[in-house]
Amino acid sequence: MLIEVQVPQLPESVSEATLMSWHKKVGEFVNRDENLIDLETDKVVLELPAPQAGVLVEIVQQDGATVTSGQLIAKIDTAAKAGAAAPAAAAAPAPAA
Repeated sequence: MLIEVQVPQLPESVSEATLMSWHKKVGEFVNRDENLIDLETDKVVLELPAPQAGVLVEIVQQDGATVTSGQLIAKIDTAAKAGAAAPAAAAAPAPAA
């Protein structure tokens, strides 16, 4: 399942934020609630956690982009979690046996 990562609701007096730097790259696994990127507003720096565990498959907005509440910035494939973990789990017992 593909999950869209969106800019959270910003504080009432703030209309936009700047994406600081991505903590993950496309193709990397992320855990639920793991910080994906920091958002800087004129008042505060916010952490944006992953809404679900999975593989970061697309970054729509790059570092330094100006974004608004609800804007799509990335996509996470939650089904890729099983696919990425299965080969590692299958390979680990083989050498031991």
